[in-house]
Amino acid sequence: MRQFGVALLSACAFCAASHNSYPADCESPEGFAQVLRNSLSSAAAIYLPGSEEFEEVTTRWSEFSTPTVNLAVVPATENDVVETVRRANVCGLPILAFNGVHGSSTTLAQDGKTATIGGGTSSKTVTDTLWASGKQTVTGTCECVSYLGPALGGGHGWLQGHHGLVADQFVSLNIIFADGTLKTIDSSSDLWWAMKGAGHNFGIVTSVTAKVYDIEHRDWAIETLTFSGDKVEAVYEAANRYLSNLPAEITNWSWWLNEADVDPDRPIILFFIIQEGATIVDPAYVNPFRDIGPISSETKSGSYRDLATWTLIAVDSAPCQIAGRANTRFPVYVREYNVTAQREAYDIFAANVGGANSPFSGSTFLFEGYPQGGVQGIDSDSTAFAYRSDSLLIAVRLGYEPTGKELDDQAAQLGNQLRDIIHRGSGYKDLHVYVNYAYGNEKPEGWYGYERWRQARLKELKHKYDPQGHFNFYAPIE
Repeated sequence: MRQFGVALLSACAFCAASHNSYPADCESPEGFAQVLRNSLSSAAAIYLPGSEEFEEVTTRWSEFSTPTVNLAVVPATENDVVETVRRANVCGLPILAFNGVHGSSTTLAQDGKTATIGGGTSSKTVTDTLWASGKQTVTGTCECVSYLGPALGGGHGWLQGHHGLVADQFVSLNIIFADGTLKTIDSSSDLWWAMKGAGHNFGIVTSVTAKVYDIEHRDWAIETLTFSGDKVEAVYEAANRYLSNLPAEITNWSWWLNEADVDPDRPIILFFIIQEGATIVDPAYVNPFRDIGPISSETKSGSYRDLATWTLIAVDSAPCQIAGRANTRFPVYVREYNVTAQREAYDIFAANVGGANSPFSGSTFLFEGYPQGGVQGIDSDSTAFAYRSDSLLIAVRLGYEPTGKELDDQAAQLGNQLRDIIHRGSGYKDLHVYVNYAYGNEKPEGWYGYERWRQARLKELKHKYDPQGHFNFYAPIE
């Protein structure tokens, strides 16, 4: 099965190779591809620019600040990744590992306590395969993303109130380092700490063995309440009062987004209260919000596998579609809602995004409130993920058809402005950022924590395991 891809980057990568005494095969993508084919398994694929397959495997969810790819490799085995990295090193070619909806099947270990998951396996595949065996584990909430991508940055999920972050489930990792060596690491490795929160920086993870659990509750319920924008203060005051310090069974999300059939001019508030182990959400959580006066309220029941559809992040939902749009996100962690900041942010968001004529009309503002017991029950110093004490993850996503630098700059200005409003309202001096949503301008301290010992430890490990900075493309440590 195709697990993930490896892209050879930079418009002038092969130009540079031809001028630095590299082998002749390094002088063009075609020459490199021919040599590489002889080293890979028969099931691996290599695609050059100009082919439909190349376009398919290199098209990104967000067409913002995209890398230039000269060659795409879709490996079929771990050794295919090893050979690709080794030969790219010989030619001095930069590489970028990526994963998405392709992946090897999740295999349940004989003890029923762990599963081995291929590097590009989607979260939906993990959930569905484990569910069929009466098991489950913490995955990212969005069905269409890979299991491992969010995990390397910590990884939030519906079950984190019980078990912690996605990264907290790691038992061992198969990782290919910059020199092309493949090793299995576990808690005995000094790198283990860094892989749980800053793992994108150290190599290509081809598979992970993770903890799995018996399904405790097959029933799940959701109450979806739709509010008009004039209810911002009332909704988030109630959220602070009734939905803080959530038990493991309760999750609260909300979206600000345009829904022309409900309000043609301003974004609405979609407010979700989700309960595990129930067919109807407990009225103690729901009634305070019904009393505010929603436009509508809808109750649904089903299983864990329905959550992504209910919350608009299933594989066929709009946010999961790859349609050549730019998608920029501006995340910030907070401990509770500042109602004044919520109102200010809503008004500016509505002024710039509301209505069909805005280039950002397809944008969203997402507020994720997860149960924190399982996350905060793990020592914060034990992983590179630094923000276990934060209760809420907030992120504006500006989606638009890319037309050039002017619109990109406009999106950056608006996104940073909205995030700054929420940050100022948080009372935090420093900006706390979920690295998996990062825009890119937040700096390593924002992604990995402001404590000097954290930054020093990450840099020391980076110099040991990737001294040449081969894996510096995503949220680099320095």
